[in-house]
Amino acid sequence: MNAPQAMPAIAERLAAIIASGYGRKLPEAVRARAEEMLIDVAGLAVAARQTDYVRATLAAWDEGGGCTAIGHARPLDAAGAALVNGTAAHGEDFDDTFEGGPVHAGVVIVPAVLAAAERYGVSGPDALYGIAVGVDVMCRLSTVVPRAIHKAGFHPTAVLGTIGAAAGVGAALRLSPSQLVDAIGIAGSMASGIIEYLTDGAWTKRLHPGWAAQAGLRAARLGQSGFTGPRTVFEGPHGLFHGFAHTSAGHWDRLLDRFGTEWVTTQVAFKPYACGTMTHPYIDCARRLAAKGIAADAIAEITCEVGEGTVHRLWEPLAAKQRPPNAYAAKFSTPFCIAVGFVLGHAGLDAFTDETVRDPRLLALAAKVSYVIDPDNPYPSNYTGHIRARLADGRVIEERQPHLRGGAHEPLGRAEIEEKFRHNAAYGGWDPARCKRFLDFARTAFDGPIDLTPFRG
Repeated sequence: MNAPQAMPAIAERLAAIIASGYGRKLPEAVRARAEEMLIDVAGLAVAARQTDYVRATLAAWDEGGGCTAIGHARPLDAAGAALVNGTAAHGEDFDDTFEGGPVHAGVVIVPAVLAAAERYGVSGPDALYGIAVGVDVMCRLSTVVPRAIHKAGFHPTAVLGTIGAAAGVGAALRLSPSQLVDAIGIAGSMASGIIEYLTDGAWTKRLHPGWAAQAGLRAARLGQSGFTGPRTVFEGPHGLFHGFAHTSAGHWDRLLDRFGTEWVTTQVAFKPYACGTMTHPYIDCARRLAAKGIAADAIAEITCEVGEGTVHRLWEPLAAKQRPPNAYAAKFSTPFCIAVGFVLGHAGLDAFTDETVRDPRLLALAAKVSYVIDPDNPYPSNYTGHIRARLADGRVIEERQPHLRGGAHEPLGRAEIEEKFRHNAAYGGWDPARCKRFLDFARTAFDGPIDLTPFRG
């Protein structure tokens, strides 16, 4: 009598769907979003290329090769290019986000697939498919157990990015279903990323996407080469979600249902501000409040209604958030970001510097900002903002922002994304002619072999 066959594991079901899509033409909306992610990632990588953390990342990576760290003359091996591009593009927290997660998918998947394409001669269409698969896997996984990874003290972009990168690179390389299962299983043991950077603004969050990109690339190559990984990496009693979310149960339908036919890649949001995503609606409220002609010193206090899931990252400890220790920590302080929006009127790259973090006008206003938890706040399915300002003369003025600008309810158009690229690339030293060459490249990058060598240096 034959023994009963085991049910297919989640990774096996996922791998079968991925492999069945090889060679298929993707919808134009998916291609357009992949081009936009490529543009956004490149602009951000160039903007950060002279920063201390990017210099340190480059200096620590000894291996050379034929792959491109965008904006740097020195060629690297595939893992090094994925690491540097992912770290640089995420470094200022100005990169794309997925509202349901939240995760930053483009800065993991695009660097990983670009590096694989350069190193292994992946075609443009296969690279496009790899980006779409990797982004979809990463974003969908972030909804399987909402908020649990963050609550457990880990960074979802780092943890789930490693899985997404393995799936995306594996798809670009056309791995077999069994090779994909192994690659994804191996990636589960390479995933990492704690959120202790929130305490003092350390650089490790910046590293997470780059590390996930190179780890996922290595996992895909190991799976391709015959190294085995656990097939029950997701749902197993000692699997990914048990380790990083303290549960082995999840909404697996959110990963698998209509995967490969309904692409959540098209729902990726692009940031208008260079700081933590959930602070953005509060910045919008602050800017509208300032537009009413109210002076900062006329404000006695500001109270914000917030989602409970954002408190430990963006609001507490409140005294430290009101006076962040450095410019990077300021990006994850809602009180400081509110002050930036009100006083400066914008929140671009130059709003978070060593000078602004010591600006007495910003610190004085940030010290007046506190919060209350709104039990009905829709986070993480929607990011909203609220400000209740009590003025010195007794008046109370409220502002609300119902959604994230740049997201599903109010997306940035292609022209706005390209303008953001030009601004960021110019910030990093590229002239208009070079910016135009990259934008021209992005429009045809997925048609033939991907060649990034003109964008070194």
